Amino acid sequence: MAILDVVPSAAWIAGGLAVVWLSVSNAPALAVPPPGAGPRPPQLQARLEAALAAMPAEYEPRTEHLDPAGQPLFLNRLDLETSPYLRQHAHNPVDWFPWGEEAFERARAEDKPVFLSIGYSTCHWCHVMERESFDNVEVARLMNELFVCIKVDREQRPDIDDIYMTAVQVTQQRGGWPMSSFLLPDRRPFFGATYFPPQQFVNLMRQVDAAWRERRADLEASAAQITDLVQQITAARGAAKNLGRAVIGEAVQGLVASTDRVYGGFGGAPKFPNETNLLLLLEEALRTGDRGPLDAALITLRAMARGGIHDQVGGGFHRYSVDGHWLVPHFEKMLYNQAHLLRAYVLAYRLTGDPLLARVARETADYVLRDMTSPEGAFYSATDADSEAEDGESLEGEFFVWTKDQLREALGPAGAELAIRLFGVTDAGNFEHRNILFLDRPLDESATDFGLPLGELLDRIDGIRERLYQVREHRPHPLRDDKVLTSWNGMMIRALAEAAAALAEPSYAEAAARAAEFLWRNSRRDDGGLWRVWLDGEASTPGLVQDYAHLVHAFVALHDVTSDGKWLEGAATVAAEMVERFWDPSPAPAGEGAPAPPSLGSGFFIAEREKANLLIAQPKSPTDGAVPSGNSVAVRALAELGHRTGDRNATDRALATVAAFATNIERMPAAYTYMLTGLAVALEGDAGPRATAGNGAVIAAAAALRPGDDAGEYEVDVDLVIREGWHLNGPEPLQEDLIGTTVEGAGNRFDITNLRYPEPRRTQVSTQSGDVLIYEGRQRITFMLRPSISGPEELPVSVPISIRLQACDDQLCLLPETVVLEVPLGTPLPGGRVSTPARPGAGREGPGGL
Repeated sequence: MAILDVVPSAAWIAGGLAVVWLSVSNAPALAVPPPGAGPRPPQLQARLEAALAAMPAEYEPRTEHLDPAGQPLFLNRLDLETSPYLRQHAHNPVDWFPWGEEAFERARAEDKPVFLSIGYSTCHWCHVMERESFDNVEVARLMNELFVCIKVDREQRPDIDDIYMTAVQVTQQRGGWPMSSFLLPDRRPFFGATYFPPQQFVNLMRQVDAAWRERRADLEASAAQITDLVQQITAARGAAKNLGRAVIGEAVQGLVASTDRVYGGFGGAPKFPNETNLLLLLEEALRTGDRGPLDAALITLRAMARGGIHDQVGGGFHRYSVDGHWLVPHFEKMLYNQAHLLRAYVLAYRLTGDPLLARVARETADYVLRDMTSPEGAFYSATDADSEAEDGESLEGEFFVWTKDQLREALGPAGAELAIRLFGVTDAGNFEHRNILFLDRPLDESATDFGLPLGELLDRIDGIRERLYQVREHRPHPLRDDKVLTSWNGMMIRALAEAAAALAEPSYAEAAARAAEFLWRNSRRDDGGLWRVWLDGEASTPGLVQDYAHLVHAFVALHDVTSDGKWLEGAATVAAEMVERFWDPSPAPAGEGAPAPPSLGSGFFIAEREKANLLIAQPKSPTDGAVPSGNSVAVRALAELGHRTGDRNATDRALATVAAFATNIERMPAAYTYMLTGLAVALEGDAGPRATAGNGAVIAAAAALRPGDDAGEYEVDVDLVIREGWHLNGPEPLQEDLIGTTVEGAGNRFDITNLRYPEPRRTQVSTQSGDVLIYEGRQRITFMLRPSISGPEELPVSVPISIRLQACDDQLCLLPETVVLEVPLGTPLPGGRVSTPARPGAGREGPGGL
């Protein structure tokens, strides 16, 4: 590598900030240490040089400071890291350290405070602060002289991010990334905020330095106060008590009331999808039959599908909208948004039968499988908001926006005019003189305006999207973060499994299983634990509770859609490791009523118990945010696992987790929406037309309703799948002490008629002295639903079909139980007819809501 003679040659003032340009001779040299950082140990320098030399030939250093051969002038310790975000900063003139004891030892030895910067690889404002400050030699010099500087990837270490983001939020009443915090050498924060423009950042650093030298006691006092608050908030301790359905109803009522009835979403700009809110609304609509939560969720889902937050060309969704009507997004696309929105659109389709909702779901799944899937079948994390423009400048949203001329060149006159009208394209544009494509009205209204049948319009839209996608592929792409996160992959596996079942799409189940196999091979540690990150053939970073919980959650869903028992066994294995490593065995303080059960403990830590003392807090942080909390997913996953395996301890631990946070849940139920979906499962079993019974030995599932000959009538099939070695009793089992399998009712809106049971087998079993009639294997019960109430009253969202049964093996019979299957009715049509869910195809028929 060439030796560089780096000398300051010119300085100019911009906004009061000195920016130094460097001239570089052509003499061979090594990369220089960051300015103001002091000499670097030769062994460290050699390791950095070796790491740089080992980079692939296509590696492009992310910095403006390059020698004539294109090699970076600066190297720092982040060059040794695996995180794509940390590697982006490896050539900043800042002397960055990764999080670890070395950095804090340096701070103590040099008597310096710590500057902590947290972000992620696809964060637009993180890139802005890097360009303006961290890649500026003079700003970096000041950082290196006054502080020990640490970079953290929040996606790699969400436990660290959680602690210091909480500190920023309690002091600033807001948060975001990049996060910029100042710490004592013992890790305690005394000040924090988010993005700073360069001059403001320089001024702040000088103020912090002056306070460090002249008023250190004040900083110590501030750090003590902030740390105490952080510990209290992230522990979320409160009086424990049992919670029931009432708190779920309160959360749903609050969400319905806070829904924007014009544009959807919750609150004003900026608007986030808040998928956990949508999932609670949809699942409660399914569970209760109440149309109010469904209508609230549909407003948001349909508005988002029409908006610029939805990539109208490539499918999938951007992270959030900066405005109140979903038009202008922050353009990064995160795997977790795709996973949770796929689940929401799939469930909304199941509840309504609206094929246009299925269409959005398919587009989202297909986007992930096409653009976010590794050759091995795992799922990448995200794509960036920024991409390169024609002049070489990196601009936000450049990859996604269009002009009229670009559309005409791509589509020809006829296609372009349709696209211009359909997607709201203007000469002035709606974003930086370009156009974010969006639908300004529902598609059925557009079809009427164009004088086209809806199916023909959809065909033409498909052609436009395909052509624009091909043209867009020739543009410089946004950066893709290729790291594989265990938790996020678990989210996507779960979503694809649910989509496979609802959309009758086996390829989605195959993709989910392939990703799950990848994680099972590559994410397990030798000690039985999980790794969080996989990148470039290497697993790293010990898993956090959300990694374990999402993997259990995913494996349960994969078992449901494939009926492969290995996934349920895998779920039980991972769940046991999660409890062993993360469960807090200390009892929560008792409140009114007793915890459930009182002896189990009080929820899950984010990080493993023995590693948590390396941080200033041991966070549990149970509230849901952009993703559901680890505790929320653990509650749901354990409840589902308990119902499928008969492991009462799993269900009890789910209930104990909810009980531990009961005080906070009652105070703010809308902050715990995904945990409340888990509470409902723990209390009542799964929502929907499928349920488990007999400690997992029996699966009962109702097929989609089929319209009968008379108006308002439906034919229903209920399939019973009975595990080998087990049986159910026939409707009349011949023995007085046995309970027969019977359909008990269908709520108060429908009567059951024409009930037809399969023929049971007459046999003898060891537990009875006489003959019995039993069901084994797979059986089907068929009947008709007939409206019991006439008139214009609105139909419920779902019909609750109750089935009474008793599971037995050759040794014993379990207690009788009643399972309830909530079967969606579909979308009411004019005249009281209902569009029942069926395989959607491409979504060209039926009522259109988008």
